[in-house]
Order: sequence, then structure tokens, then C-alpha cells
Amino acid sequence: MPPREILMKRDEAADAAAEAAGAAAPQSAPAGEAPREYYHSKTDRAFVRGIEGAYDLAAELKRLRSMPRVRKAREIKFVDGPQAYSKHYVEPKDGIAQTFHLHIEEYGPGGGSQKHGHVNEAAFYILDGMGYEIHDEVRYEWAAGDVVVVHNNCVHQHFNGSPDQPARALVIKTKPMFMFMNMLFQKNVVPRPRTPAPGGEDFAPRDDEDFNHPKDGY
Repeated sequence: MPPREILMKRDEAADAAAEAAGAAAPQSAPAGEAPREYYHSKTDRAFVRGIEGAYDLAAELKRLRSMPRVRKAREIKFVDGPQAYSKHYVEPKDGIAQTFHLHIEEYGPGGGSQKHGHVNEAAFYILDGMGYEIHDEVRYEWAAGDVVVVHNNCVHQHFNGSPDQPARALVIKTKPMFMFMNMLFQKNVVPRPRTPAPGGEDFAPRDDEDFNHPKDGY
């Protein structure tokens, strides 16, 4: 059975077990509410995708060449909340890329992420908003257009600095490559908040925003 089919069957079985236990798969919670399960708390997450087959890997190469090259934003939904939301565009379980993980982070007004650390590096391109980081107890300010670099083995947390506007970042990290080399240490120090920040009680992530150029020009 091809690796992707194995992963799909495993994910289907895990979802069925979770549903039977009354715990839904990670999803974006209604405004002001915490989800029943967080993405970072999943116990069946695939950090590295298995590759199996004959020595020439002809079947795997054929499968890779048949995969779509465009991930449609409208088909991928935000998960988590109510302060920090994530939309995962590319990760190993998708059966395309193997060496990096790419996702969007959206922070509600006054919102913050979990406090955590990992061996791999990460880069955050700030798409909009303003805020700050705490890296190993040092504060770094950021705003739209900046790039935030999380260095190896750094304990860090991300914060939206605005009390009434959201902030969004494009994140790329080489976690799968580090995991493949058995650099496995990572840990949540403080979990994602389960209550909205003051001023963010009615916030929901911008899932249907049109990012094309304005029809009437600039």
C-alpha cells in the first residue's frame, strides 16, 4: 500500500476513534471559544512521512509526480483559537514536501501563542499587524514586512501588540528535516490560551479574505 494511503487510513481511524470518544478533530472554534482539541496537542501527528518501496522507488516517484502543485487556500481552514489560529498549507502528511512545514498564524486582538521550544529553526514573515516576541526571556518588536527568526533551541512565544486589530504571519520551518535526523526535543511550556484576550472576545480568523489587487487599482 502506498505511504500516503497508509497515512490516510491511519488518520481516518484516528478521527473515527476521536469521534467515538466525543473529541472532535482540531478545528477553528467559534469566536470567543476554545476548541476541544488543539493542533499542537494531537497525538497522531506525522512529523516525517515514511517512504517505502522497491530500491528505484518508481512507485513513489510516480505518486509524487501525480500530486497537485497548488494548495487552494479556500480548501484549508484555520484551526485552534480563540487567541492564536493556524492554517497548515504544507506538512509531510500531505504527501508532497518532506523537508519543511509551511503555515499561516493569525493572532486575535491582544492574542498570544503557546510558549514552547524546539530544536529546529523557524522564520515568520509578518504579513500584517504589529506585535512582539519573547525569545529566551528577551523581547523583540515586529511589524508588517518584518521577518522574525526563531533560532535553534529557543524557548519562545508570539504576541499581537494591538488591542483591537489582528496580526498575521507566514511561517516556514525545517522541523521535518530536524526530526529525520533524530533531533527530537520539543516541548510546550505554556499551552495555547483557552480564553480570548480582552478585546478579542468576538474575533474570528479572516478565512475568506480576498488577497488580489484592488479592482479599482491603488
